[in-house]
Amino acid sequence: MITKRDVAREIARRYCRLEPSSIDVLAELLEPLKYLRGEVILSEGEECTCMYYVERGMVRQYYYKNGKDVTEHFSFEGRIVMCIESLLKHVPSQIIIEALETTHLYALPRKKLLEAIDSCPELGILYRKILEHALISSQHHADSQRFENAQERYERLLREKPEIILRAPMIHVASFLQMTPETLSRVRAHHEKNNK
Repeated sequence: MITKRDVAREIARRYCRLEPSSIDVLAELLEPLKYLRGEVILSEGEECTCMYYVERGMVRQYYYKNGKDVTEHFSFEGRIVMCIESLLKHVPSQIIIEALETTHLYALPRKKLLEAIDSCPELGILYRKILEHALISSQHHADSQRFENAQERYERLLREKPEIILRAPMIHVASFLQMTPETLSRVRAHHEKNNK
């Protein structure tokens, strides 16, 4: 059975080293949650008040544009998901977070984290590292959309995050890669043909 301390230790391993006492403080802040496939974790118009660590499962972040659902991001085991603008500016989120599988999350409430930083400054470093990681990841995705063609975008995703292609519905993968499902199908076929 995974404990909150195990999860806190894993978050520290991924983002920045913490002393055992800081891991204990972080563990106390974590709130376990479970969502079934298709359940909404954060609705459009709701303020994002937590960062969510994905212990098991997969989620996607999406929004609506011209009546179409556009996938912006996927998160799976070992990743943290949040709507960063809503979290930092205390504004309603334009992004929706949805479970694509039965998903076990640990919520890390921003307010409680900021209060804990006063007595445990190491958590401030962790908070900064999580935000830096999210911003860099977002920049990489934006650069991929701007500078790579459809084939290159698909191959980068296959190389860097194959879990998404293996586990997420292709309609969402196509949206994430900014292509139609038909284009994604052609790109996949071309990739498979060239890698036999």
